[in-house]
Amino acid sequence: MTFQKAIGLLIAGAMAWTVPVEAGTAREPSPTSASKLVPPAKGRIPVAFVLTDGAVMIDFAGPWEVFQDVYVPSRGSMDDQMPFDLFTVSEKKEPIQISGGMRVVPDATFDDAPQPKVIVIPAQGGGSPRMRDWIRKASARADVVMSVCTGAFLLADTGLLAGKSATTHHSSYRKFAMQFPDIKLERGVRYVENGNLATAGGLSSGIDLALRVVERYFGREVASGTAYQMEYQGQGWLKPESNAVYATVRVSTDAHPLCPVCEMDVDPSTAPKSMFKNKSYYFCSTDHKEQFDAAPEKWIAPLK
Repeated sequence: MTFQKAIGLLIAGAMAWTVPVEAGTAREPSPTSASKLVPPAKGRIPVAFVLTDGAVMIDFAGPWEVFQDVYVPSRGSMDDQMPFDLFTVSEKKEPIQISGGMRVVPDATFDDAPQPKVIVIPAQGGGSPRMRDWIRKASARADVVMSVCTGAFLLADTGLLAGKSATTHHSSYRKFAMQFPDIKLERGVRYVENGNLATAGGLSSGIDLALRVVERYFGREVASGTAYQMEYQGQGWLKPESNAVYATVRVSTDAHPLCPVCEMDVDPSTAPKSMFKNKSYYFCSTDHKEQFDAAPEKWIAPLK
């Protein structure tokens, strides 16, 4: 028995015992709408994970686990029953360093990658012109282009999100809104959908968005079975508004100062410090202090 077949049998058993969603916990309307996705009658759905140095592990490993665990028993052969074909794509096929030090050897480059139907963009070190160009071109024939965490900045840099809604990690709300004023920032949501574009909040939110993509392709039962097999108890894919704890704009005080760039808690006894108009500002990092010092007025002005 192959490993893939064994996984399929495990998931099939899990689906048989999946508990239906209880009354009152049905999915609320998403901040924006997205239509059902039509999987191919035969063959697998290629999923590209765009990676560069510094890619955040859970941002792509979480969705990877979701897609690899999907099992659809009604689809013909075992290969088709495990419907997603996953691969990594980067500038070169040389090892890249992931967050925490792990090294990953990409499967393909932007020159030879097959056309994906799903594109996953995690938070990472930064995007090159080649990456942005590849995402723009590949998105034209993709069913879904999804970012996770601050991968939203890379997706926004392509111009594809202009005039649409999006979300990102809560500590980057302010920076995102300032950098992309033509995109409506949604606070306090696990994910936002705009047709074939979708953005997830921070880190674990990528798991919820991936489950939502599975639901759009194969329905609630298959997505629920996948979550059950993973022993994932999060309900964010059913109720994206469940990130409401991050919707409130936090206020910095003398007793509990926040970094004006990312709104993170800081310890004034050890944090980098700047003075502006006779007021002290503290920062979570020297990088954020430098950003503030370059244009302090924009960081203390209220967002419109």
